[in-house]
Amino acid sequence: MSTARVDAFGTGPLSRAAALIHTLLTVEALLLLTAAPGLAGLFLLAPDPANLPLAAACLLPLGPAAAAALYALHHRSRDLTDLRPARAFLRGWRLGARAALALWAPLLGWLTVIAFTLTHFSATGLPRWWAALLALIGTGSLLWGAHALVLTALFTFRARDTARLAAHFLLRQPRATLSAASLLVVTAAGTALLTEALPALLAAPLLLSLLHGSRPLITETEEHYTA
Repeated sequence: MSTARVDAFGTGPLSRAAALIHTLLTVEALLLLTAAPGLAGLFLLAPDPANLPLAAACLLPLGPAAAAALYALHHRSRDLTDLRPARAFLRGWRLGARAALALWAPLLGWLTVIAFTLTHFSATGLPRWWAALLALIGTGSLLWGAHALVLTALFTFRARDTARLAAHFLLRQPRATLSAASLLVVTAAGTALLTEALPALLAAPLLLSLLHGSRPLITETEEHYTA
C-alpha cells in the first residue's frame, strides 16, 4: 500500500496542475530575465514611428528567449517529483539562440520596413489598396515567424531550411496557421484593450498555446523531415 502511494505521488491531476504552474512561472521568469535589456528599452521608447528601428533592436533578445521557452515547455515534465524547467530553458537557449536570432533579426527588419511604410503611407503616394496589401504581407510574415520559431526551438535544421519549411507549412498545415492567427488576434486585442505589457506578462501561456496549436506541424516534421 505504501509503495503504491509513493508511486502515485506526482502523477495525479493536482500534481500535474501544480507542475504546469511551476513550469509556466519558471519559464516566464527566465524569459523576462533573458529579454529584460531589450524589453526595458522598449518600454522607455515614446510611441513615435521614428522609434520603430530602435523598437526592433530592443526586440532582438526576445527571439532567442522565446525559442528557449518553447523548448522548455515542449520538454516539460508532468511529474511534480521531476521538474527541471530552468535546466530545460538554459539548454534550449544554448542549443537554439544563434539559430533563432538568424531568423528573428531579418523578420524584425522586414516588419519594421512594413510598419514604417504604413505609418508614413500618406507620403508614399501609393493607392490605398497597397496599405491593405502591406498589412496582409505583415500578418503573413508574423505567422511565418511563429512557425519558424517553433521549428527552430525543437529541431536543428539550417536557417534556410527552417525558413523554407515555415513557409511550406503556412498552407500545408492550415490548422497550425489558423491557431497561430487566432493567438495573434487575441494577443493584439488584449494589448489594445488592456496594456502593452500583456504579451510580456503572459508570454509563457501564450507560447504554450502556440506549441499546442503547432502539434500537426511538429508531428509532420518529425515524421517526414527528421531521420
